Order: sequence, then structure tokens, then C-alpha cells
Amino acid sequence: MTYEEARKLLEEYTKSESLLTHATCVETAMRCYAKKFNEDEEKWAITGLLHDFDYEKYHDEHPYKGAEILKEKGVDADIVEAIMGHAQYTGVKRETLMAKALFAVDELSGFLYAYALVRPTRNLKDVKLKSIKKKLKDKAFAKGVNREEIELGAEELGVELSDHILFVAECLQNSAKNIGLEE
Repeated sequence: MTYEEARKLLEEYTKSESLLTHATCVETAMRCYAKKFNEDEEKWAITGLLHDFDYEKYHDEHPYKGAEILKEKGVDADIVEAIMGHAQYTGVKRETLMAKALFAVDELSGFLYAYALVRPTRNLKDVKLKSIKKKLKDKAFAKGVNREEIELGAEELGVELSDHILFVAECLQNSAKNIGLEE
């Protein structure tokens, strides 16, 4: 599957602006990690882009239904496996670096986007790790974000949590226009 085909599939199944933005945030973080680990940037971007494509239409069957659709379209097995593994409740182990990265960036990307929206500048430039960690401890802020998964994701990826947070924040800031966080 090409990136263009993946984008078209996402937009066919997802109409919510917030879910489309989330997909773009996760895609962005996946691209950055692919570059950092010298992996296939487009493949990782597609994985990030499509990880929740079925969520809106098949919420109760997510990501099972999405995996089924992707398999029917001939999408690489490692992409499908990574997408299945990003949802802990599936029981699919995250064995590849791509699967671990997807899990690691999913919840964190959502949290950092929410964090940027409440900043006076609406961006992640000059962000202070201490400030982000304080918001992470505030369970009332972005309460849909699973903090334990953020920590577990960094651990599974083999990166320090603080470094992971700052790396993903920088990735998102570098793509601010693509995700609606104008500089």
C-alpha cells in the first residue's frame, strides 16, 4: 500500500477532524522514529496513519475490523500486526520495533497535542519537560489518555521516558502546520 492509498483509506473511514488529526500526529511521530532508527519511513508512516482508521465506523470491533480490511487489501503483515498490537486488549505482542514504536507514540501523541492546545502559544516550541510531566500527573487533564501505556511504551521501545516525551514533542512541533498547531 502506498502512502496515498493509506491516506485515501483513512479518509474513507474517518470523518472526525479530531481522529484525522490524531492519525496525522501518530504518523508524524512514526516518521521521526523511523528516521531515528534508520527504518522504512513510508511504511512506518502508513502504520501510524492507519492505526485507528476503523475506530469511528467500527468502534466496538476496533482494531479487529481494521485488521481484517487491511488483510483483504493485501497490506503487509507486519503493519497489520503492529496495528493489532497497539491495542493492549487484543493480546497481540509487540515484537517488532515498528509495533513497539506505534504503541509508544499513540497515547503520547494524543497527550502532547492536547497539551499544546492549552498553551498560550498553541505549540510545543520551548516546551519544558517539567511542565509536561506535571500535566501527565494531572489525571483530570486529557483524562482519556492512558498514562501507564505512555510509560510502558517508552520502556518497550527501550528509550527513557523523558527523552521519548521530548523527542515526540519536537517531532510534532516540526510538523505544526500539518497537525493544526500553527507556529
